[in-house]
Amino acid sequence: MVPAADPVLTERRGAVLEIRINRPERLNALDVPSFSVLRAALQSAALDPSVRAVVLTGSGKAFCAGGDVASMEEHRSRDALPRLFHELTGEQERSVREIMTMAKPVVAVLPGVAAGGGLSLALACDWRIATQGAVLVPAFPALGAVPDGGLTYLLPHYLGIGLSQELLFTNARVPAERGRELGLLHEVVAPDELSARGWARATELAEGPTFAYGWIKRLMVSAFQQSLEAQLALERRGAVEAAQRTELSEGIRAFHEKRKPKFPAP
Repeated sequence: MVPAADPVLTERRGAVLEIRINRPERLNALDVPSFSVLRAALQSAALDPSVRAVVLTGSGKAFCAGGDVASMEEHRSRDALPRLFHELTGEQERSVREIMTMAKPVVAVLPGVAAGGGLSLALACDWRIATQGAVLVPAFPALGAVPDGGLTYLLPHYLGIGLSQELLFTNARVPAERGRELGLLHEVVAPDELSARGWARATELAEGPTFAYGWIKRLMVSAFQQSLEAQLALERRGAVEAAQRTELSEGIRAFHEKRKPKFPAP
């Protein structure tokens, strides 16, 4: 019997760690065990101080098609769907939290479709690069499912309520170029350039001010949750903490010396 392939692969290049969902035969759709492996890989990256940027991508021609519908059908046939969705959405929530709270940039590299929970994972990342043939699809309405993985938080923050309603109620397929116009994607490149561009962007971010990037992520999430006064106070706290780090000192010195800063590890 041929052993099953690892559902998640990792590759390290310098300070960049690539996490690759590896279920191409299912368009990288995730069941509970594979989601758990993904979440563990993200957590490991978050906790490793030598990792300064992360690439999240998928094997084959898809980024991630969301939840594994074959697993859903198997559980449906046993009247076990509620338990499955409790566990599946729980692992997805933990994965999204790892991405959004990780104090380092995460670059989503989309070789193809990002659908359902896969779209949630992509939108949770800090930078999104897609191939020209990639498509973003909510997918949940097609199954009669309620969106999860933070999609109803992320989409309105990127697009506003009106466009989010349009996408979710029509299950719209958003081509890559349209996704870039809407701000759902940052870059669209040719298929043969995708992998190299993903590594290059992550490397650029890994050379940047990691401590400041971590605070930027935190502040952008909190901006939608608290008052102006609370946000100003949190910004002040971050600014003072940054002033105690070598990153800011190096940035100021490099500016004064008219050279590119060489940010140290936080």
